[in-house]
Amino acid sequence: MKTYDSYDYDVIVVGAGHAGSEAALASARMGQKTLLLTINLDMVAFMPCNPSIGGPAKGIVVREVDALGGQMGQNIDQTYIQMRMLNTGKGPAVRALRAQADKNQYHETMKQAIEQEGNLTLRQGLVEDLIVEDGVCQGVLTNTGAKYYAKSVVLTAGTSSRGKIIIGELMYSSGPNNSLPSIKLSEGLERLGFKLNRFKTGTPPRVDKNTIDFSKTEEQPGDTKPNHFSYQTKDEDYAIDQISCWMTYTNENTHDIIRQNLDRAPMFSGVIEGVGPRYCPSIEDKIVRFADKPRHQLFLEPEGRHTEEYYVGDFSTSMPEDVQLKMLHSVEGLEKAEMMRPGYAIEYDVIEPWQLTHTLETKVVKNLFTAGQMNGTSGYEEAAGQGIVAGINAALRAQGKEGFTLKRDEAYIGVMIDDLVTKGTAEPYRLLTSRAEYRLILRHDNADLRLTQKGHDLGLVQEPQFERFTQKKEQIEAVLKQFQTTRLKPTAELQTYLEENNQAKLKDGILASELLKRPGISYGDVEQFMAIDHDIDRYVKEQVEISLKYEGYIKKEQGKIDKLRRLESKKIPKNIDYEAINGLATESRQKLMKIRPESIAQASRISGVNPADVGILSVYIQQGRIAKLENPVE
Repeated sequence: MKTYDSYDYDVIVVGAGHAGSEAALASARMGQKTLLLTINLDMVAFMPCNPSIGGPAKGIVVREVDALGGQMGQNIDQTYIQMRMLNTGKGPAVRALRAQADKNQYHETMKQAIEQEGNLTLRQGLVEDLIVEDGVCQGVLTNTGAKYYAKSVVLTAGTSSRGKIIIGELMYSSGPNNSLPSIKLSEGLERLGFKLNRFKTGTPPRVDKNTIDFSKTEEQPGDTKPNHFSYQTKDEDYAIDQISCWMTYTNENTHDIIRQNLDRAPMFSGVIEGVGPRYCPSIEDKIVRFADKPRHQLFLEPEGRHTEEYYVGDFSTSMPEDVQLKMLHSVEGLEKAEMMRPGYAIEYDVIEPWQLTHTLETKVVKNLFTAGQMNGTSGYEEAAGQGIVAGINAALRAQGKEGFTLKRDEAYIGVMIDDLVTKGTAEPYRLLTSRAEYRLILRHDNADLRLTQKGHDLGLVQEPQFERFTQKKEQIEAVLKQFQTTRLKPTAELQTYLEENNQAKLKDGILASELLKRPGISYGDVEQFMAIDHDIDRYVKEQVEISLKYEGYIKKEQGKIDKLRRLESKKIPKNIDYEAINGLATESRQKLMKIRPESIAQASRISGVNPADVGILSVYIQQGRIAKLENPVE
């Protein structure tokens, strides 16, 4: 085994997709000499599917990555062609930002950020195997025979892992967008004892903009009000010249074409073996599963400012090319559309994620971390969220320091990782707001308040950014105090204003904070009657308004969080022998032995472990009756 002073690098990251890019940048920014190896330098942070970033839950993850000191938020803010805030008519817990990206510019901008980062080397190479000695990952081996050694390694191979593209009867070995597949790496992982699964995802056809009849579609413009993913982006930099997306629908003719050709659909003919994403099904799957629906909406999305390619959103398919063309021509606005690229399905290998810890280190091999789609997730944002956590922990391991984790009440990233390592996933995992039990705490608007201090402590958030954050935090606290201590008298001016706005008049004085809690009353309504700085940043005002209006609900959630943290503090010894615990149900014992939870709280979230067994386990540990394994799990 090599000694630390003979390593080529501190950290090696394999794969430069959205997970690998964040992992490598995080490691390098934490001062570690980092190597980023990718199959193709022209596909760094490439978008093989939807050319967009954000959306419900996903957009919050992008903000969390940014608050921790990651790159995705800054990158999309520099390269978007449209920005929209979703769910504006709903509460703050489900609001989410979504941006349409200039696909090529996004890749080029991320590649440039990587190339200019100190401590980071970007290199093209196909990793075929891991160098593992005595159960510890020491480095990687490429197809050219080159060996690179490091203190820790992060795998982010994505859909290249034994990738297979399927279009109708055509099948061939390939990574996304006809890139090289990674075949031998999967074989090496199996030799090491990893359990792999086979998943499938897909992409729709691309069509020529000049052949679309936009008069038959509905325009979906961007927002005029500035919004950003990165907390460092300024309102004055908001793009005015945005490009619209367009909406159209399938119809009965489309559905008939699909039904008549189901015998040629790989998904139904038995050709596709991998499990597809539940929340992003192919169009043929939708037609079969939702046979009662007369139509399905489709989005026509530009792939950039300097290309004529349009992405046909929600039209993912692996039908034969001739059938795809008939399907497109049956849709309003696409009757004469020319298909520039056919849609396809891609099968790939994933590591069953229960083999990971919350730091994303594997339980099978020490000093090896995995992130992104090879952990069973779908989506660029989920990959980036895992990537920054894996990169942080690979750097900390190289430094000989304790690992970094995010809890379920701290971030959507924490929810995702806990779901993966505790429950595993039988299908491509997608983050949803419904997965987060504390979503009123984990909002789009407060990611910086939740995570910037952590990013700064890790050395990822630099002083200028941290100073701005500190000033914002102090201002929020000061304005909140003003609202909570300022008593408004029932002046004629205030009474008239309330009456004109269909609000009950005041019988006595009222705290500004209580007036703001009234339905239909906003921060701006109240501040005009206060001796307060009216030039306060709009994001500070937003925080004050949400904090006061939802104060009761937030306190209620905080109480649940406090209870959860008490359970999280009850750690389960790594060397516990579940076979020696009397009274555990067979299924519970099997699941506990498989997952090996780190705390009582995590044990309670394992599917198949019932509350009675959690109680038995808790008492067993509390009484100190720890039966030790002969070969304890490290």
